[in-house]
Amino acid sequence: MSLKSKGINAERELIHLFWNNGWTACRVAGSGSTKYPSPDVIAGNNVRKLAIECKVTKDIRQYFTKKEIEELRLFAQMFGAEPWVGVKFNNVDWYFLTLEDLDNKGEGYSTSLANAKTKGFLFDELVKK
Repeated sequence: MSLKSKGINAERELIHLFWNNGWTACRVAGSGSTKYPSPDVIAGNNVRKLAIECKVTKDIRQYFTKKEIEELRLFAQMFGAEPWVGVKFNNVDWYFLTLEDLDNKGEGYSTSLANAKTKGFLFDELVKK
């Protein structure tokens, strides 16, 4: 399975998790490949709106480009949503982090599995936050 397929399948899994918990959610077509900033997933209920950049990795560290994070921040601000990063580490549940909880490397950002476990939220914690 290609990396792109793994990412798409993970985003679909996340969409189902939101819908199964009383939220609406959808994948954003063309995220990362249009001239306009757009997250991978948008989700919301009658109280909150989330803009989520999603990553799937077999490693214990996930990297994000500066552009990905800046565009997520801009989209969320313009849309009135909370910006989140969702990372699915291999054989581990989804973890969701605020942009402030990412490690800023100057040219980009990253998070480790240990950081995600310490500062991140599991799905159930995110939707009940």
